Amino acid sequence: MSTVKIDVIIPAYRPGEEFEKLLERLSAQKYPINRIIVMNTEKKFWKKQWEIDYPLVEVHHLMKEEFDHGATRRKAAELSDAEILVFMTQDALPADRELIGNLVSAIVDHENAGAAYARQLPKEDCRFLEKYTRSFNYPAQSCIKTEKDVQTRGIKTYFCSNVCAAYDHRIYDELGGFPERAIFNEDMIYAGWMVKKGYAVVYAADAKVYHSHNYSCAQQFHRNFDLGVSQAEHPEVFEGVPSEGEGIRLVKKSMAYLVRTGHIWLIPGLFFQSASKYAGYFLGKRYQKLPEKLILSCTMSPYYWKKHR
Repeated sequence: MSTVKIDVIIPAYRPGEEFEKLLERLSAQKYPINRIIVMNTEKKFWKKQWEIDYPLVEVHHLMKEEFDHGATRRKAAELSDAEILVFMTQDALPADRELIGNLVSAIVDHENAGAAYARQLPKEDCRFLEKYTRSFNYPAQSCIKTEKDVQTRGIKTYFCSNVCAAYDHRIYDELGGFPERAIFNEDMIYAGWMVKKGYAVVYAADAKVYHSHNYSCAQQFHRNFDLGVSQAEHPEVFEGVPSEGEGIRLVKKSMAYLVRTGHIWLIPGLFFQSASKYAGYFLGKRYQKLPEKLILSCTMSPYYWKKHR
């Protein structure tokens, strides 16, 4: 495989030890990285030493109220002339030195592939049930998804995650990139546009990062509210491809897994987590009917609403 130019793009907010570990592991990748472009929110939280210790790093600072899931990543993409853009989040850690190479292979080895996303493995502190959720959403088998898969995979056809995903820059520019404003879910919105234009999304199970969260019910509610909003704002992707079926499938599979492994005391927690997710998603899909005060109490992104009133 001939070497293509790669830039890694990372939005960051109050980066700490974990972020430094990410820079360290990216710098040790076998596949050469051209630049690590960091879009850092609030300059006061940035350590200048990182630019000295990791020469690949190029940092651009922005104010908190300027950050947008779509616009910030669009701006970073405009700064890059690389053939492949790899987007990551500051809390994702490459599992090995092959991550970037495997993502690149997933795009260049598959005709029509516009994006490839990595497998997310649970971190050491990941709770038991969340470990199962990781394996449900990120199985050990790779796959290629195109528009014909909507009949069988439903909304999962458009699934892609900027926790760690690579994009063909030419196709990205052709389609106009991420949405200019996005409360959340900019990766899936773009993947939906891409698939509808005849391109493919590759799930590259051999490209692995450690990434997981132990969200509370309240956090799940806020997160899924914003997810619902993002889908309501982009009916051209999500209309007629409901998410509820996939959610129900996860709950059923999780329940069976808890019974099978003898962890039945975790079932009430599964119920409350699932109810919180659905309540947030249900309200988010109908945000246009809600008063502003209620929206601001439901969202995890108040600046988004203040900016786009």
